[in-house]
This record gives sequence, C-alpha cells and structure tokens, in this order.
Amino acid sequence: MGGFSIWHWLIVLLIVLLVFGTKRLTSGARDLGKAVHEFKKGMRGEDEGAQDANKPAPRIGQEPPAGAPSEQREHDDTSR
Repeated sequence: MGGFSIWHWLIVLLIVLLVFGTKRLTSGARDLGKAVHEFKKGMRGEDEGAQDANKPAPRIGQEPPAGAPSEQREHDDTSR
C-alpha cells in the first residue's frame, strides 16, 4: 500500500477534466492568478505608502518634485 504513481495522478487529472471541463478549470486558474497578483500589488503598495509618509514636505520656494502638478497652469488658465 505505497504512494500514488504517475498513472494514478493522470487518471485523477483525466476525471477532473471530464467533470469540470477545460474552460471552467482555466477560468478558475486565471482568477486565482489575478487574486495572487492583486495581493502582491497590495503588499507593495503598503510599503510604498510608508516610504512616502517618511519623505519631508517641500519648503516654500523650492521646486516641486518631478511629476507634481504645477500651480502656474492654474494661473495661466484663469487669465484667459
């Protein structure tokens, strides 16, 4: 009464494919992959948020960081 051989696992896989179908199994695997991806993304987001909180605020007169919206645009739009 030893362990299962490769033939046992192939028969189980064949039965699972017949019962559930390939479309249902692939969509389930895709959903699981998306869930893992979102979990990892969320874990990285917490770390990035903690790093952003530790950054000092820019002082008055300093240039804003790259990618920050410019206040000059707002003034240019109101002069029209």
